[in-house]
Amino acid sequence: MKHHDQVADAFGSTAAAYLTSQVHASGADLENLAATFAATCGNAVVLDMGCGAGHASFAVAPHVREVVAYDIAPQMLATVEAAAKERGLATIRTQQGAAEALPFADATFNWAVSRMSAHHWRDVPRALAEAHRVLKPGGRLKFIDIAGIDDPLYDTHIQAIELLRDASHIRDYRADEWLAMLDRAGFDAKVTERWRIALEFDSWVARMRTPPERVTAIRSMWERAPDEVRQYFDIQSDGSFKLDALMIEATRRD
Repeated sequence: MKHHDQVADAFGSTAAAYLTSQVHASGADLENLAATFAATCGNAVVLDMGCGAGHASFAVAPHVREVVAYDIAPQMLATVEAAAKERGLATIRTQQGAAEALPFADATFNWAVSRMSAHHWRDVPRALAEAHRVLKPGGRLKFIDIAGIDDPLYDTHIQAIELLRDASHIRDYRADEWLAMLDRAGFDAKVTERWRIALEFDSWVARMRTPPERVTAIRSMWERAPDEVRQYFDIQSDGSFKLDALMIEATRRD
């Protein structure tokens, strides 16, 4: 099975769980998204790249002309469509595909947003080049994702834990990696927020339907991790821990 198929399969089967997950359905980052568009963008057309269960789209939709919720998993898009209808968000439409191949004309969108998706993308530089292409001159980008860590010891542990939990995981990128990729894609970018997300272990693995042997491996890794790793991730007796996250804002260079 190719990676894109693996992502579509993994998230198609878990769409309902991601719609109702409190980790995904709430947070200051969603409030930030809503406030950004409420303040500045009444007539904007927005692309939500890797929309998942649609929480970023739902935050943005009341304040813009149109949101295209775009994802590789058809079942995620069906979940978004049903939830948007239930919430009366008529400005949302869905389209299926990979982030690296956007089926839109040049200069279609005012904004591109993405939340907790890019660590699954097979080729982030290509996806960013595509985002640059479909944005209008001066178009803006706002991405939110789990962050890699500057310290190699901590970073190795979190990448391994993420992959064990979810076979479609590729990489949590560090802030410097994001800024370099965006610069090469033709954006002026900056990190605007950093925070930590507390994850309750049992619901975290249940949401992804992680196989039992991998759950056991994650618990073993956490239990045998060096003291400084356990302290950094604030690992609790039940395996719960904290992840790093970041928000990046960028403007398309013309």
